[in-house]
Amino acid sequence: MATKPKKSGKKSSSKKTVSKKKISKKTSAKKKTLLKKNIVIVVAVFFIIVLVALGYFIGKNDRLPLSEKSKEKEHYSTKALLDDLAQLKVKKPKKTVHKTVQKEALKKSIQRVPEDVKKEKKSIQKKDKKKNTIALAYRGKKPRLVIIIDDVHTKEQIAAIKKLELKITPSIFPPYVLSRQSNLLAKQVRHYMIHLPMESGSKQFNRQTKTLMTSFTDEQIADRVMELRKLFPHAKYINNHTGSVFTSNYKAMKKLYIALKLEGFVFVDSFTVASSKVNRIAHELGDVYVRRDIFIDNKHTIPYIHHQLTLAVAKAKKKGYAIAIGHPHKTTMKALASAKQILKDVELVYIDDIYRRK
Repeated sequence: MATKPKKSGKKSSSKKTVSKKKISKKTSAKKKTLLKKNIVIVVAVFFIIVLVALGYFIGKNDRLPLSEKSKEKEHYSTKALLDDLAQLKVKKPKKTVHKTVQKEALKKSIQRVPEDVKKEKKSIQKKDKKKNTIALAYRGKKPRLVIIIDDVHTKEQIAAIKKLELKITPSIFPPYVLSRQSNLLAKQVRHYMIHLPMESGSKQFNRQTKTLMTSFTDEQIADRVMELRKLFPHAKYINNHTGSVFTSNYKAMKKLYIALKLEGFVFVDSFTVASSKVNRIAHELGDVYVRRDIFIDNKHTIPYIHHQLTLAVAKAKKKGYAIAIGHPHKTTMKALASAKQILKDVELVYIDDIYRRK
């Protein structure tokens, strides 16, 4: 009887040990669960903080004052344009099929480049007498000076030109990657031109959207010209942006010239290279040849621009008219605004005012 109590004592102690182990296991499980929850909460809080920070910086950027944004655009220079164009890839226009009488007439005309010039001239004149044969307008009492501002592609540039209250002709880029609705700027002015990118010796400039290349087919040239007519339904005048290679290529330039002529456009040679064939082509087709006489802002200083304007006035006095080309730089706008005394001996006119139809 004395041994029974000892046995019962061992059983009770073993039971206590088992119960303690179970409790410890439950406690550790609870701790692990709690730890997991804490980790999830910390990660969630971290992501929330990141999202809030990201939203703050985006919002801060969007709240940039309009004056600062407009300053950015106002200082957009030719160098900046080159830098932006360097990031673009060359994209040749896709071939499209337009089954219209106008398209067929255009294709047939530009394919006849090697044929006899007299026959070609008569053919063009029969198709649309009103749109062909350009001559110089009557010269007034004073010599006439046309000032064209190339590279126009923003509202701010149009506003700066209008603010001058001078008869300045803006030449507007067709829509491209950096300004997808530039054609709408034409609605803000009565007198304007189209500034058409054409192949040059610079790979950077040739990256601009839909730059006309000498390797383009007749169809690609025709498509581009008809696209320009749709984009600028009231435009009359086109000049080349760069284009030293294209204007020097007789065959390609003649195809383009005829296509432009059939769509009612007048081509004004920016004369970026002395080997330009536009003079020869214009005379072959019975048109007067008009080209740029002087660039006014190759250097961005007011004294230099004033000097170039003085030379332009002298040219106008010598031959009755002259064409000067500048760009929408801030310095150019200031120089023009302060050039009243230089321009007093000429009549400043739009490009429209030196042409007439025969």
